Amino acid sequence: MRLLTATAVFLLFAPLATLTAQGDPDRAVAGGGNFPAGWHVRTETNRQTGQPAPLENVKFTNMGDGLHTTVGPAGIYWRDRDTISANYHVVAKLSQKNPTHPEAFGIFIGGKSLADSGQSYTYFLVRPIDGMYSVRRRPSYAGRPVAVVEWTASDAVTKADSSGKATNELSIQAQGGKVKFMVNGKEVYTGDAANLDVNGVVGYRVNHNLDVHLGPLGIHKL
Repeated sequence: MRLLTATAVFLLFAPLATLTAQGDPDRAVAGGGNFPAGWHVRTETNRQTGQPAPLENVKFTNMGDGLHTTVGPAGIYWRDRDTISANYHVVAKLSQKNPTHPEAFGIFIGGKSLADSGQSYTYFLVRPIDGMYSVRRRPSYAGRPVAVVEWTASDAVTKADSSGKATNELSIQAQGGKVKFMVNGKEVYTGDAANLDVNGVVGYRVNHNLDVHLGPLGIHKL
C-alpha cells in the first residue's frame, strides 16, 4: 500500500540526511514499492534534492512469521490498527542482515498524524555495528527529532557476529507514569511518560541502506 505523495514526506532523521548529503546516498533497491496489506510506509526527504525518497526503493514484504525490509531510504512502518494507550508493553525481535553498514533500526511508540506534517512519536533504536542504543522523539512542534538519550554503548545490545549478522529484541513498557526501554530483556533507560510520546500508534523504524527482518510486534495491554 502506498500512502504518501511527494509533498507529504518530511525529514525524519536530520543527522542521517546530513551523512547522505556527504557521500552515503540511499541505494537503489529492486522490486520495491508494493507493501503488505494494511501497512503504511513513510520515507524521509532527500536533503540534496529536497524531494521525498522514492517508495520504489523500499522493498517491504511478508516473510515467515514477520516482515522483511530492504531499503535505500530511512523510514517508519506502521498499521493504523496497532494503536494503544495508558499501560502497555510492546516488544519485537529484529535481525539485521548487513551490520557492516553503520546504521540503526528499532521500534516506535506514541505515533500520531504519521502521514502529515504534524507527525509525532518516540523511537528506540539499536546499532549493532558498535553496540549502541538511542531514544529519540519526533515532536510535532519541532522541525527535527530530538535526543532523549544520545547514542550510548550498552552490553545489552548484541553486536554483529563473525558472519555479519545480529539479532536484538527491543521492548518498551509504559506503566504508572514511567516508560521503560529494554534490549534483550535488560533495562537501558527509564523516563517519565509525561516527557515522551506514549499514547498512539506503534511500529518500526529502519534507517537507510539496511536489510532487516522485523519480527512480529507484540502489543500487550497491562
